[in-house]
Amino acid sequence: QVQVMESGGDAVQPGGSLRLPCTVSGLTFDEYSMAWHRQFPGKERDGIACSGSERTIKYYRHRVNERFAISRDNAKNTLYLQMNDMKTEDTALYYCVSAGLGYWGQGTQVTVSS
Repeated sequence: QVQVMESGGDAVQPGGSLRLPCTVSGLTFDEYSMAWHRQFPGKERDGIACSGSERTIKYYRHRVNERFAISRDNAKNTLYLQMNDMKTEDTALYYCVSAGLGYWGQGTQVTVSS
């Protein structure tokens, strides 16, 4: 049984940083692409970035990598999303997904406010 679990969501002030880990079990982690998405209130999920099995990285939107960075530790079966200089518009539910297989986590809430 594949399990995907995000954590690390928190309330932060504008300009702050947060790192979200996503741990995966039940599949051979280093063989699969993994991605981060987020969902704003009342909106569809929106892709942030993807980390390929060959450690290739793709950011889905222009300039998102100026503040966000995706990485993975295959030895720990963990995907990360580092978020810096956070803004109120980053407030969302953040999800991790095995990109080819479609296994989603439950999401972790990030709130940016002063």
